[in-house]
Amino acid sequence: MTDVLNISAYKFVTLPDAAALRESIHSRAAALGLKGTVLLAEEGLNLFLAGPVDGVRDFVSWLREDTRFADLAPKESWSAEVPFRKLLVKVKREIIRMNHPTIRPQAGRAPAVDPRTLARWLDQGHDDEGRPVVTLDTRNAFEVDYGSFDGAIDWRLGKFSEFPEAVLAHRDELQGKTVVSFCTGGIRCEKAAIFMQEAGVEHVFQLEGGILKYFEETGGAHYHGSCFVFDEREALGAELAPQTLVRT
Repeated sequence: MTDVLNISAYKFVTLPDAAALRESIHSRAAALGLKGTVLLAEEGLNLFLAGPVDGVRDFVSWLREDTRFADLAPKESWSAEVPFRKLLVKVKREIIRMNHPTIRPQAGRAPAVDPRTLARWLDQGHDDEGRPVVTLDTRNAFEVDYGSFDGAIDWRLGKFSEFPEAVLAHRDELQGKTVVSFCTGGIRCEKAAIFMQEAGVEHVFQLEGGILKYFEETGGAHYHGSCFVFDEREALGAELAPQTLVRT
C-alpha cells in the first residue's frame, strides 16, 4: 500500500509576515495530521510535507487562498509510511542558503527549460541553436553520489553556499555552451542560474521542477541512479518510488 501522499513545493515571494505565517501554517498542518518541514523567510516558502491524501490536499487548498501562493504547484509522490517523524515550521534568513542577498529570485527568474525539451536536447546532443548542452549539478557531493545526469558537471560541493565561488573558478569552461543547472526540486537552481547570469555565463537555463519533475515527465532518460531526498525514504528512482541506498 502506498496511501501516504508526499508533497514538495517552493515559492520565491516577498513575505514580510513570515513569523505570523509560521503560526498559522503550523496550526493548520498539525490539525490535518501532516508531518514534515516548512521553511519561511522574507524571500519565500519551501515545504516538504506528508500525510493522508485528504489532509494534504486540504492544506494545499488552504495555502492557495493566500494570493501569494495561489499558483503553488507541489510535486507529488507516494509512500507506504509517512517519512517524517514530526512537523517543523521554521523562520530562516533564507529558504535556501547561498549567502548572496542580492540574488533575489522573487524579483525575476533566469530562463528555464522544461524536462521534455532538455531530454530532446540531450538526445540530439545540442540545443535548438546548435550549441553543445552541459548539465550542471548544483547539489552537494553526497547527493550527487546517489545519481545524476550522464556526464553532468559536478564540482563536489560540500554545501550550496560554495556554489558562487565554484562558478567563478570554472566560468571560462562554461562559455560557448548551453548550461542547464539542476537540483532535486528546482529551488537551488533559482539562485544558481541567476548567479551564473550575473557572473557573465551567457547561455544559462534552470531545469524547471528539478530532477523530480524530470522523472515525472520523461521517465529519467539520460539520468543514472536515484535522487536523494531529505526524508526517511532516502532516495527516489525514476518512477518516484523509494530506492533506499541506491548510489552510483
